[in-house]
Amino acid sequence: MKIYVAQLNPVVGDIKRNTDKIIHEIHKAKREKADIFLASELFICGYPPLDLLFFEDFIQEIEKSILRIKEATKDLFVVLGAPRKTGKEKGKILYNSAVVIYNGEILGYKDKTLLPEYDVFNETRYFEPGDEEKVWEYKGKKIGIFICEDVWQHAKISREIRYWRDPVEDMKKLKPDLVLNLSASPYYFKKNDIRLEIYKKAAADLKCPLILCNQVGANDQLVFDGYSTYFDSGGNLIQMAKGFVEEGIIFDLEETFSEIFMVNPIKDLYDALVLGVRDYFYKQGFSKACIGLSGGIDSSLTACIAVDALGSQNILGVRMPSRFSSLASLEDAGIVAENLRIELKDISIDSIFQDFLDLFSPIFYGKVFGTAEENIQARIRGMILMGISNKLGYVVLSTGNKSEMAIGYTTLYGDMCGGLALLSDVSKTLIYKIANWINEKKEIIPKSIFEKEPSAELKPNQTDREAVYDYSIVDVILEEYVENHITAEEIIKKHNIDREIVQDLVERIHIAEFKRRQGPLGINISKKSFSRGRVFPVVQGWI
Repeated sequence: MKIYVAQLNPVVGDIKRNTDKIIHEIHKAKREKADIFLASELFICGYPPLDLLFFEDFIQEIEKSILRIKEATKDLFVVLGAPRKTGKEKGKILYNSAVVIYNGEILGYKDKTLLPEYDVFNETRYFEPGDEEKVWEYKGKKIGIFICEDVWQHAKISREIRYWRDPVEDMKKLKPDLVLNLSASPYYFKKNDIRLEIYKKAAADLKCPLILCNQVGANDQLVFDGYSTYFDSGGNLIQMAKGFVEEGIIFDLEETFSEIFMVNPIKDLYDALVLGVRDYFYKQGFSKACIGLSGGIDSSLTACIAVDALGSQNILGVRMPSRFSSLASLEDAGIVAENLRIELKDISIDSIFQDFLDLFSPIFYGKVFGTAEENIQARIRGMILMGISNKLGYVVLSTGNKSEMAIGYTTLYGDMCGGLALLSDVSKTLIYKIANWINEKKEIIPKSIFEKEPSAELKPNQTDREAVYDYSIVDVILEEYVENHITAEEIIKKHNIDREIVQDLVERIHIAEFKRRQGPLGINISKKSFSRGRVFPVVQGWI
């Protein structure tokens, strides 16, 4: 039996485009003599559709699209994801469903049993849970269907996943010969390793092949990595689709040879960021980005990602030196621009900065040079970039990283301004790892950028270490406290870090909440992102 897995990139809300894409892939599946066609979770509307689901005409358009798809299903067993009405008077009005179609007829639906309500997920806001597991008879096989989360409870890997039911255990009683899983499982760093373990256990315990079709592409902050998979009845990984690209792939149940799949987590991380930028731009009709190139590691990496996502011809770098900018940084920014073949413009901010100093001199009289003067420079640069954006149609990519965003080492309406903060979920430690990986093939980012002490260059002889400690310490606390939910006391004991440092950084993480709320969208690449999935009050008295 051959299963055609349509690992596709939907546009949320573009029902016609998504439907056209499904029909096109169904025709391809027929040409390849597939027996079953499988698409991802909620593909017709794209995942996540969020509050679009509250519009009646949105649901009606999805229903019309399913009728169109039905006409293309002659001699093919088709399973695809779409929301559908429950028809009940009480509870939510929709199910998150898999539609099962054969020969132009809808055979039935499998409604998602487990609705995630943690991290980036909020499915109980929209959907009623399904209440039973089902199998369909087709070509002598009993075919079971799960939707994403339905499988994740069984492995007991995540402490966030705690449901009263285990659909895998319920499915075992039905003794399926094959199980299909429709998924929209967002990427985070090294998540595919966890996903593989979860599906391996499900296949082994069900004692039947398990096929996963996972969405690919980026929608808002979320990136979906694909990597659709085929596990045999022993839980062995037989085939895996590519990551971060669309692919229509045949999984043949007669195939029993298990390949060795090598995945580089740093390459995956880079590919996720590139895809996040590309889809954020192209799905909205944007094409050009501008970046403030400082000669530091963050702006250099941002430029690399932007070029791979949009093409060098669509990237504008802007150097904005002041009296505190070092010649070395200006030269480094120029080398990066030259290596990436992007346009580079120079706009000095020094005279504008002096005008502001003169303007504030009566008010600031007698006060020493400090944060206010430093932030004025950042805001001048932000104003310049936004002016270019408004006049010339560029989208500004802000360059701040997660380590800085965590503790508020950023300037509101300055370096935080922009249309997309593509590194806002990438720690400083990971930024250096990605940059080193980029340079393995060819040196794009000069060695001097790696060797110099990070600095905002907003005052004489400034280094980031003065304000934020060593980034290696910051990033340990960031991962443990924000991503792993470990208390300050536990961090002190586990990592033997000075109590004052841990308590100070934890407090700064919470103080900076108001800043992060006002920043642009970021791209989620970690287990817990500030951009989406982490919800803390701005005003609170606990910390």
